[in-house]
Amino acid sequence: MVKEKIKENKTYNIAQSYWGEVFFRLKKNRMAMLCLYILLVIILLCIIIPIISPYEIQTTNMEVKDQKPNLQHFLGTDLIGRDLFTRLFYAGRISLGIALAVVAVECVLGVVLGGISGFYGGIIDAIIMRIAEMFMSFPFMIICITFAAVFGNSIHNLIFVLAVLNWPNIARIVRGQILILREMEYMEACEALGISDIRRIFKHLLPNVSAYIIVYATLGMASVILVETSLSFLGLGVSPPTPTWGNMIQEARNMLIIQQRWWYWVPPGIIIFISVMCFNILGDGIRDAIDPKMKR
Repeated sequence: MVKEKIKENKTYNIAQSYWGEVFFRLKKNRMAMLCLYILLVIILLCIIIPIISPYEIQTTNMEVKDQKPNLQHFLGTDLIGRDLFTRLFYAGRISLGIALAVVAVECVLGVVLGGISGFYGGIIDAIIMRIAEMFMSFPFMIICITFAAVFGNSIHNLIFVLAVLNWPNIARIVRGQILILREMEYMEACEALGISDIRRIFKHLLPNVSAYIIVYATLGMASVILVETSLSFLGLGVSPPTPTWGNMIQEARNMLIIQQRWWYWVPPGIIIFISVMCFNILGDGIRDAIDPKMKR
């Protein structure tokens, strides 16, 4: 019993020191930390502003319609008198929530299937990888248009189609790492001890690729935000009146609004740019902190 506890503590300390070292290297990357703080501020504002704002996101007021930014409406109002400042940060909840949900679902699918594929190899690996290649060969925009036309462009449908089309990316990453790790001596020891396949995959292999999953998830957030913006701009994203950053910037399709009502589309455009840039820089920073050899 005592030996087992000592062994567990030693393993825990090794893991703790590894992630502590990663965080220490990340803290030395000032740009990555700045982006982390900016993202935390954006997330905090998206949570707080809609709660404390005196304006409802769907409430219309024709008396104050189409106003420029002022002290009562910091980002002005739209053509039916809705406060754009409140809607911008409520839209952030939806856009960031969609991105988080898509990344979570595709990571679960990709990690499980990629782990099984890399661990067992052979016919199982071939089947899963052919399925992954099939999904990757689908014309992305055509699938999204078809899916939206058949099932409607709700939030749940958007999350589903984006996750299903993107899981092969993380699956291939996990599979590649598992193929390397399964040949390690400690995995041979696990097999000799009679440890079950499920335990070897989920306890001894996947934790060792968690760093790559974190990097992928961070960069994936930026990708999904851009995809949601693109689909909403084409009218295939979340349907109004539910605001997202994408369908707020959709107003820019009207030339009159582009020229005369900058406050409709510039703020969501700026916050999309900042969020995507910060997620990308933070993802690169985490990657460099995990594996300094990858730093250019």
